[in-house]
Formats: sequence, C-alpha cells, structure tokens
Amino acid sequence: MLASNEPSFRQSVDIMFNRAAALLDLPPGLEEKIRVCNSTYVVRFGVRLRGQIHTFTGYRSVHSEHMEPVKGGIRYALSVDQDEVEALAALMTYKCALVEVPFGGSKGGLCIDPRVWNEEELERITRRFAYELIKRDLINPSQNVPAPDMGTSEREMAWIADQYRRMATTDINARACVTGKPLNAGGIAGRVEATGRGIQFALREFFRHPEDVARAHLDGSLAGKRIIIQGLGNVGYHAAKFLSEDDDCRIVGIIERDGAILDPGGLPVERVKAHLNETGGVRGFPGAEYVADGMSVLTEDCDILIPAAMEGVINLANVHRIRAPLIVEAANGPITAGADEVLRGKGTVIIPDLFANAGGVTVSYFEWVKNLSHIRFGRLQRRQEETRHHLLVEELERLSADRGLGWTLSPGFKEKYLRGAGELELVRSGLDDTMRGAYQAMREVWLGRKDVPDLRIAAYIVAIQRVAASYRALGL
Repeated sequence: MLASNEPSFRQSVDIMFNRAAALLDLPPGLEEKIRVCNSTYVVRFGVRLRGQIHTFTGYRSVHSEHMEPVKGGIRYALSVDQDEVEALAALMTYKCALVEVPFGGSKGGLCIDPRVWNEEELERITRRFAYELIKRDLINPSQNVPAPDMGTSEREMAWIADQYRRMATTDINARACVTGKPLNAGGIAGRVEATGRGIQFALREFFRHPEDVARAHLDGSLAGKRIIIQGLGNVGYHAAKFLSEDDDCRIVGIIERDGAILDPGGLPVERVKAHLNETGGVRGFPGAEYVADGMSVLTEDCDILIPAAMEGVINLANVHRIRAPLIVEAANGPITAGADEVLRGKGTVIIPDLFANAGGVTVSYFEWVKNLSHIRFGRLQRRQEETRHHLLVEELERLSADRGLGWTLSPGFKEKYLRGAGELELVRSGLDDTMRGAYQAMREVWLGRKDVPDLRIAAYIVAIQRVAASYRALGL
C-alpha cells in the first residue's frame, strides 16, 4: 500500500524523466514531445459467457512513434487502468531506446482477473479484445506489436496472432503482428526465458567492473551472493534458476502472494516452483522457514534484492528498513520515486528496470525479425560452421599423429567446439551482447558526469538523447 504523500506510478516515471531531462540541453518543445503519451485507446466490449453478457474494459497506449512499429506487452490484471498503461508505455519507449531496439513504446492491458475464467472463456475474451485493436491498426506488424506481460503468456499471443491472420488473410508478415508466441506458431527459442536471462546478463556485466561493485559495498564475483526474489512468476523464476545454477548464487528468500520462505543455505528453485505450481503458494514448502507476512522479507539481510512482480513494492512505508546494498528491478517500477530518493541517499545501488528487464523486448525484436525474414536463425550457417570446425579439428589431430605428439582434444571440448550455433545459442548471444552494450552506455554517463548520481538517471539520459536524435532526424 502506497503512502498518501507518494506519487503514482505514472507520476514516478515523469519525475524520473524530468530529473534526467534537467541535465540535458533540450529545446522545451522537444522535451515535452518526448515526455507525453501520444494516444490511448480505451475499448469496452461485451462477450457472452455463462449465459449472460460480460463487459470488459481494455487499453492500448502509444507513447512514442519516433520509430515504428511501437512495441509493448498486454497485461491481464484487475489493477489495469489508463495511468498504469501510459506509464508502462513510456517506460517501453525509453527501454527500447536504451537497448537500441528499433521500436517506439506502447502498452496494453485488460482489466480482468484471468484466474476467474477457464481457458475457453479466456480465448473468447482475448480474441474479441484483439479484434477491437486489430481493426484500428493497434495490432499490426508494421505499426503496433504486442507481447506477453503480467497475466498473459505465449498462449494468449497465439490466439491474438491467429485472430490477426483471420482478419488480414493476405498479409504475408501476419506472424510478426505479435511476439512471445509458441515455437510452433512462429515464436523464437529463448523468448520465454528472455527477461530472466537478461537479469542474469545484467548482473554479470555489473560484476565485471570492480569499481561498480565497490559502489554497492560489495566485492568479488557473483558466486556465493545471497539473493532474495520477490515474485516467482516467469521473470523471477528464470532469474533465480539461472543465477543459482550458472553463477552459484544462493537464493535465500522467495516472496509470493501467500507469504515467503527463507533458507540461508539456499533454496532449490526448481522444487519451489514445482510446489508453487502444485499448491498455488509457497506455504508448506519442506525444509524452509515460512513467513506469513511475505512482504516483510523485502527488508531481510541479503546482498542482492530482485523485485520481480508488481510496481511500487518498495515505497516510503518500508524503504528505510531495506538492507540490500544492490537492488535489481526485474519488475517495472517496483521502487517508487520517493523510495528511490531515500535509497540513493543511503548509497544503495539500483540497476534500473529500464535496463534490467529489457531482455524480453530484446528477444521479442529477434522474434519479429525472424517472422519478417521467414527463416529460423542458424538455419543457413549452422552446418557450415560445423564442417569448418571439423576440418580444423581433423587437421590438428593429423598433425599430432604425424609428428608423434600423442595429444588429443578432450571429448568435452571437441563436442562443444564442433557444434554449430542454433537458434537458442544465437538468441542468447544477441541478448548478452545487447545487455553488455546498454550497460556500457549507462556506465559511461554514470561515471563520466559528476551531476549524474545513479544508474537510473544515466539510463534515462542515454534513452532521451537517442529518442531526441530520432525526432531531429524526422525534422522536429
């Protein structure tokens, strides 16, 4: 619950924008053009369900069309309203600019609790919502491309893509109307894990710079760092899984709707997820301490705190008790503007949402490109790579035999080296490169300008400058 004196989510985004814009020499008119939301469409439609007509309210907001198509997820939640959708659309504009994905920012939402409806009912609701947006070109491969968000998944994206195909039967690029689809419906390998994988790559890049790590009052590598995750949905689960399995981090706390569980030795993420799927919560997970007031665990001692669910979970009501020296914003806007100021004063380092959770839109971009090119990544070059590698390995082994050197390549190395890169490897490589490049751009501003106090303002500055350059190129 936010304090009454705290700005709303949308106001928080504007506050962050204004703080960054004040450090730039932008013409007032251009600054206003970048800040404001271009348009928001509100639709109210009826669907006959369970013997009566139910009316639903949906939104699709377009923040900036400095590049097209515009990009942004569709979320299903009872909290969805115009202010939230417009704030999220603004974040998408800045996020895409920061990671150099050629999209403008958009966002959509449906005010609905998806748990109330069965799968057949949700499909009818989704298709009708998609119909209302498609006929106004608010879903279109060249104009507006949605993706999954909170409460939606590849299932809903497949329904939307099929609805678009039914309405645009001659559009050869119909599959590119939406991203986050299942693989068998034009999706791309690695999209489901993308945001969580991006969190991992963001943290790895941060820990490559000892100077940055020291600013967070930490040292060493990622290995052994104690992490608390708030929200074990798609993003939180994959971030926790990858950080624990690949980087030897300890997930010491997991916060969910029904409470939280703690284990200083590290929680087994896969088993916790299985328990969550089976029971609907974390209560009763064996071998861990259960805390009924889950949100109180945000203030537990840890090295890295990763809020991965809703906006505003760290606010003026709890910020003074937050002990984590490093916070990674896996969710959009999990720290309010007021709390951000307090944390900055305490010396807490925040890896901002603008950068941290950009993995989803980055891999969505790869999927969009795949759909437009009509060919799977790696299909043309994978076997050619393998053949070339085989030639090199065979020549090395021949030379060893001819000269009696007696050495051979280890089987593990040989197997990995000979295998050409498939779609998943290429997607992960592209995501890693994107996250590294974006962090470098932020870091250059953060460390290079004395008037830039944190990574968030650095991220906004990089994004605003890139959006401004696009508008100038358009003649504005």
